[in-house]
Amino acid sequence: MAQSWASSPGVRRSMRSNKGRDTGPELALRSAVHALGLRYRVNARPLKGVRRTADLVFSRARVAVFLDGCFWHGCPEHHTVAKTNGEFWARKVSENRRRDRDTDAKLAEAGWRSVRVWEHEDPVVAAERVRAAVR
Repeated sequence: MAQSWASSPGVRRSMRSNKGRDTGPELALRSAVHALGLRYRVNARPLKGVRRTADLVFSRARVAVFLDGCFWHGCPEHHTVAKTNGEFWARKVSENRRRDRDTDAKLAEAGWRSVRVWEHEDPVVAAERVRAAVR
C-alpha cells in the first residue's frame, strides 16, 4: 500500500469518515429547494464525458448546483489554514478552486448555468437563488 498523505492514523480515520454526499448542508438545501416546488437530480454529472458531479442538477433548465464546503473550497469567510500538513492542504484547496472554475467554464461553454452555494449559507436564501437560476 502506498504511503498515506495523512499526518497520523487518527487524521486518516477522521478524513476517511467525511461523507461525499448527503451532508447536513446538502440535505438542508435540497429540502429548501424541494419546498419551493422544484424537482432535481441528486449527485449527477451534468455533462456526459466530463467527470464532474453537481449536487443538484436541473436538466431541462440546464442548471447545476454545487454546495461547496468552506474548508475544501477555500471560503473567503470561513476557510482555516491547516496547522498540520499545511503545504499539502494549501495545494489541495488551490486545486479544488481551480477545478471549480474549470467546471463552471465547461458548463458555460455547453450552455449550462452553475450556481455555487457555500455550506454556511442560509439554505432558504440559497434555494431562492437556485429558483431564480432555474426560472
